[in-house]
Amino acid sequence: MRILGIAGSLRRGSHNRRLLRAAGDALPPGVDLVEWEGLAALPAFDEDLESSPPEIVRDFLDAVEEADALLIATPEYNASLPGALKNALDWASRPFPDNVLHDKPSAVIGASTGLFGAVWAQAEVRKVLKASGAHVLESELPVGMADAAFDDDGALADPDLSARLHDLVLDLVREVAAPVEQSA
Repeated sequence: MRILGIAGSLRRGSHNRRLLRAAGDALPPGVDLVEWEGLAALPAFDEDLESSPPEIVRDFLDAVEEADALLIATPEYNASLPGALKNALDWASRPFPDNVLHDKPSAVIGASTGLFGAVWAQAEVRKVLKASGAHVLESELPVGMADAAFDDDGALADPDLSARLHDLVLDLVREVAAPVEQSA
């Protein structure tokens, strides 16, 4: 099973990249988290290019389509999601309703240096995913005070947060496996 991880921050050393990697470490054997690294290279969404998108956009859409699930880690900018992440989701949402997000199991987590752990941004990302037709878990994982939230090995320092992250990624894995189990 393959989960595509997208960090909404462009900063190489971002807390949300660390959170994605901690999520990857929490996955069971046989499940891989592959991080999309091309967010900064995506051009602004242009409906005129929707039917023949640039190669980097096609690469992104292929990565989403080939993934069994999505895990998005978002920071919060101005009480909402980052523009580059919204732009990527706009590309993935088209054409509606037959886009690469349609029925895609998805989960959203977030870290910020403030107390609230990007809860507003997480809600916005879930809203965009739902409007695009994705199957979105309602669970959230706000990681506040992210400057001190990780230990030297990159794991979440708080055992309760670590357990919640583990539970969330297992719920995402179960969402992917559920249709297979139901058809068997």
